Amino acid sequence: MTTTSATTAPVTSTPVTTTPVSVASSSSSGAAGGSVINVSSLVSELVAASQAPQQALITNQTQAVTANISALGTLKSALSTFQSSLTSLSSPTAFNAVTASSSEQNVVSATASSNAVAGSYGVTVSALASAQQLLSGGFIGGAGATVGTGALTLSVGGASFSVAINAANDTVSGIANAINAASTNTGITATVIAGTDGAHLLLSSSQTGAANTITVTESDPGTGLAALTYGTGNTSHFTLQAPAADASFSVAGVPLTSPSNSVSNAISGVTITLAGLTAGAVGADPGAPASATVSVANDTSTVETNVQNFVTAYNTLQSALATLGSYDSSTGTAGPMLGNPVLTNIQSQIQSALYSVVGSSADNSLVGIGITTNSDGSLSVNNATLENALASNFTAVSQLFSSTGGVAAKLNSAITSDLAGGGTIASDSQSLVSQENALTTQTNTLNTQMSALSASLTQQYATLNTLLSSLQSTSSYLSQAFATLPTVQGVPNA
Repeated sequence: MTTTSATTAPVTSTPVTTTPVSVASSSSSGAAGGSVINVSSLVSELVAASQAPQQALITNQTQAVTANISALGTLKSALSTFQSSLTSLSSPTAFNAVTASSSEQNVVSATASSNAVAGSYGVTVSALASAQQLLSGGFIGGAGATVGTGALTLSVGGASFSVAINAANDTVSGIANAINAASTNTGITATVIAGTDGAHLLLSSSQTGAANTITVTESDPGTGLAALTYGTGNTSHFTLQAPAADASFSVAGVPLTSPSNSVSNAISGVTITLAGLTAGAVGADPGAPASATVSVANDTSTVETNVQNFVTAYNTLQSALATLGSYDSSTGTAGPMLGNPVLTNIQSQIQSALYSVVGSSADNSLVGIGITTNSDGSLSVNNATLENALASNFTAVSQLFSSTGGVAAKLNSAITSDLAGGGTIASDSQSLVSQENALTTQTNTLNTQMSALSASLTQQYATLNTLLSSLQSTSSYLSQAFATLPTVQGVPNA
């Protein structure tokens, strides 16, 4: 490297004491007389001066790209959250919700599934389904009275199980416990009833219906367990406390029977639960009603709640979109997606769907059913207007939201497209990620260039430092040499 630019101190006749310049440990200091230039510090400053403006530009661009990527993530999340509120409104099946009620809950109650048909049905109940219950004779000695050993086989409705009775459980209470604990028990519970005439074993079936009768057989070396047998032609050991009986009732004048008091095959889509008897039935209360009316109707309450949830979800979305595309003139602060065509296009799609007109009735728009737009872009609901629309024209409200051109259906379709892998958001996101990767590559390239520059400058200035150190040593030597010369004409050497 050419060093003509280096400046050395003039040599004079006056003795000079030279103090070497201290340098960092990373500087070149091998030359005699010490180093002159702090190579490490100088190179660091030169590299920083070269790198700073380029890195600042890359950093600013990276921050802008990162902000846009984050904004797209916010947009995507807001749309996805809003779309979840559309599920209960965007398809016709969402409006199939119906509710069932009864005029006499103490006689019959009802629930309806989505395929139930609106209507009213008169129900009379002449008998309830019941489960069989048997009470054994009394065993003197109480619950601890010995009965016998062997095995008991019990069945209900044809399904049977067996319990082994031995010396450890051959008492009334032991047998009851063995029945209840049997892992294969098919639906019989045993209870010990303590009476003045001794302990009784009460067997109760968990299954109602005439077909679900209880039978008990035994096998033992003696005759003790025979006192607990019961079945056809053998009914003397137990007293019938409750019969195994089917329910007897009518729906819209059609007579029906059921082994259960919960009936799901009488009215299509409706499950009725029989709870009491109507007037004229054996055992009916004196004030029992002549019949009960089961009513099935559109579930307007659920739909109203779904519409309210839709409005709330939309307002949350609208607030998020407004923030992304906002501009504060007082501070000059812009939202991260101000003017972004992705945002403006989505906002346009949403507005177009909100103002859809479906059908020709008065309830063919959001305004028609009581949903209006406020000055800030949010929506409000007039509950009275909405309830009246649902009560008077439920089908029109359903079509407004769920038909092919309906509000919720159009919004759902548009958002699905926007959020799809090949949609506008994904496309813009991929472009931004590519830009981000390119900026990362630029940073890495710049770092490599600066590392090379640092190495080059270090070598150059280390060489210069060596030269300067050599010159410094020569200067010091000459100064000392001149200082030892004799005085000429009485004048000391300068």
